[in-house]
Amino acid sequence: MVKFSEEQLRRVISRPSQIRNISVIAHVDHGKTTLTDSLLSRAGVISAQHAGEKCAMDTRKDEQLKGITIKSTAISLFYEVETSMLPKAHAQQEGEETREYLVNLIDSPGHVDFSSEVTAALRVTDGALVVVDSISGVCVQTETVLRQALAERIRPVLMINKLDRCIFETQLEPEELYCKLRDTIEHVNVILSTYSENDSSLADTRLDPSLGNVAFGSGLHRWGFTLRRFAKMYAAKLGTDEEKLMKKLWGNHYYNPDTRKWSQTGGEGYVRGFNKFILEPLFKMLKATKSMEKEDIFKLTEKLGLKLTTEERSLEGKEFMRNVMMKWLPVGDAMLEMIIVHLPSPCVAQKYRTEILYEGPNDDEVAVAMKQCNADGPLMVYISKMVPSTDKGRFFAFGRVFSGTLSSGMKVRVMGPQYEPGKSHDLFHKTNPRAVILMGSKITSVGDVPCGNIVGIGGIDKFLVKSGTVTTFEKAHNMKVMKFSVSPVVRVAVEVVQANDLPKLVEGLQRLAKSDPMVQCSFEAGQHIVAGAGELHLEICLKDLEEELACVPIRKSEPVVSYRETVSQKSSQVCLSKSGNKHCRVYMTAEPMPDGLPEEFDSGKVTGMKDVKERGKFLSEEFGMDSHQTRKIWCFGPSTSGPNMLMDVTKACQYLHEVKDTVVAGFQWATEEGVLCEENMRGVQFNLEDLVAHSDPAHRKGAQMIPATRRCLFASFLTASPRILEPVYQVDIDVPPSVMGGVFNVLSKRRGHVIEEQQKSGSPMYSIKAHLPVNESFGFAAELRGQTGGQAFPQCVFDHWQLLPGDPLEQTTRAGAVVTNIRQRKGLNPVIPKLDNFLDKL
Repeated sequence: MVKFSEEQLRRVISRPSQIRNISVIAHVDHGKTTLTDSLLSRAGVISAQHAGEKCAMDTRKDEQLKGITIKSTAISLFYEVETSMLPKAHAQQEGEETREYLVNLIDSPGHVDFSSEVTAALRVTDGALVVVDSISGVCVQTETVLRQALAERIRPVLMINKLDRCIFETQLEPEELYCKLRDTIEHVNVILSTYSENDSSLADTRLDPSLGNVAFGSGLHRWGFTLRRFAKMYAAKLGTDEEKLMKKLWGNHYYNPDTRKWSQTGGEGYVRGFNKFILEPLFKMLKATKSMEKEDIFKLTEKLGLKLTTEERSLEGKEFMRNVMMKWLPVGDAMLEMIIVHLPSPCVAQKYRTEILYEGPNDDEVAVAMKQCNADGPLMVYISKMVPSTDKGRFFAFGRVFSGTLSSGMKVRVMGPQYEPGKSHDLFHKTNPRAVILMGSKITSVGDVPCGNIVGIGGIDKFLVKSGTVTTFEKAHNMKVMKFSVSPVVRVAVEVVQANDLPKLVEGLQRLAKSDPMVQCSFEAGQHIVAGAGELHLEICLKDLEEELACVPIRKSEPVVSYRETVSQKSSQVCLSKSGNKHCRVYMTAEPMPDGLPEEFDSGKVTGMKDVKERGKFLSEEFGMDSHQTRKIWCFGPSTSGPNMLMDVTKACQYLHEVKDTVVAGFQWATEEGVLCEENMRGVQFNLEDLVAHSDPAHRKGAQMIPATRRCLFASFLTASPRILEPVYQVDIDVPPSVMGGVFNVLSKRRGHVIEEQQKSGSPMYSIKAHLPVNESFGFAAELRGQTGGQAFPQCVFDHWQLLPGDPLEQTTRAGAVVTNIRQRKGLNPVIPKLDNFLDKL
């Protein structure tokens, strides 16, 4: 039962200053979806009685069964807000009793395997509601999602959830509870300052309850508050200003009820302001409602001006406590206040987000329209993911209108991630796209959607696989491709049970590639490969493939891991390769990149689209590379953005620029399928030492130059001490001290090593951080549960690549055995080609 009408929705989507686009982000099981229920209830989408238990944003059956969010879900919520609940300055600025707001909310998953869904959600939003469990505190995924948010210039507000557990389960005293809450907020602030220190647009992101951008509460029991709620309550009684009182309700501000004076040092008779004015009445009310002292409760509710119906007075147990607390401190109001006051509107956010989102110049027509959030400017929509529609096999393109107005029926340019301005590759034209607004599992069709809003577009799923840009401006550049915090390093081969179902499997794999931002589907060595971020991610993807996308029974192989090929020292010689017609010669060497540089590619700090001078300055200052040479980097690879580079170190070569494109094509091919086992290369710098090209263009075409370049690259790779890199997880394990021995046993058996071990503050539990090779992680959680009697809780997140010990060219080493296994799996010759196969003699 939605309270707001379509007419109200249409009215408010055209007022960008009254729109808030937010993502709800947190570690798994910290209560995001439960809290979101209260926001839905506040907007009238679900009833108040079901809030906290319904988990309305979990729209899939497997989400409801597993109790975790798997896909990020968007919904548009309309609110009529009384300005009395906002700060005085804000209310005066509005000058109205009520104000209409539209909150486009995306509930995102907390499990690390679905981090790509979080990235896709953050790209199209401007603010984030960060949820932290008051018992567990800041966990590994909390830090990961915060880092992602800051990389996208998203402003955060904080909700500390499950406060009731601190009071009833751990039974903390008020001062202990205050210290625990303070430590949690400080931990979040440390993360914020660490990852936003070089970004001036995020300089004032400090979270502080006295500023009103931190809330406390319990999503399950539907109560919560910011300090403003209590400051409004006490300001008149104490005869002070609301804003001044808020500052005294947090930190080292102490109150003496006898003298009615404040002090910053405390002393006899003084009580901390937060404890006196907030925790004491909160403890009193919660304990009274739990012990069912109804007479005391009714006296308290009368003092607070709360009216309970006869039906509510007759309730017992938790239901009674929930109703009283929800009437006194509705958590929906607390979160809504933070969202409206402390998160930016599209008008504000796009001014500082445009420069990191748009690949084109910052002063072109599109960039200016995006910064101004101009509904009359050229259309610019970024598509971050595909959402299945009610038509089987079809998808809505889910994205954000950054400038212009998207209208059903207009002619648009659909630009894929590979599109380059002025070229026609990965560019499509579509007339009559359909514009919809997503309402959880339902959709609402609209005639047009102005900038600042989140939108679904029907009819363009044939042109895009995962993400892209939709525009009406001919000279528009792409929006930047998203960088994910996880990698698809776990792979399985799938095949049909019955051969005549193969076409359905191929079609299903194409749909699967669209349905998930991270999953990769490929065909290698006669096998269909599905690659995901982890075991759970693959399990969900394969279940979707079998039951919904392909609708045929399938068989899957055991999970395998992606490796990377690299080198450990500079080539021992300059390698020569001749073209097939013997008219052209390529001379190259290979060497490892400076330490830490491949990681800069992963983070997006070094890209092929960056200005050459800026990139050269960064590489010379941070990694000591020669500034003259950095301007002669030809390209990166594979896929033009991978962590390998081709550098021109030649002197006075004829026809160099005529053959550049074909040499680059050979480089892209070689780095995508390495010589050891056809895995991607990583961290290799190839130097083009010399090049001899025939004067006749007919003798230096791609058919001659590309294979020659590839052979030369392989030869120089083999002369530079080739090595294999394996992916490594960082494992966070919360465990009681009595079973820590079992954790160490399991880790040592699986080549894992502990990097940090410390006791969690205010808890008997220990937090263990360890590095564990991904190849050793299959079945790790099950074995850990067995060794510890189910008391250890592991969380694995991809952390880095490390060298696999041993020479991959020797089959007796661990690295050699891995290479042999991969070559056999891919149907290649078990023996790695010798260096002589690629070298030509002078």
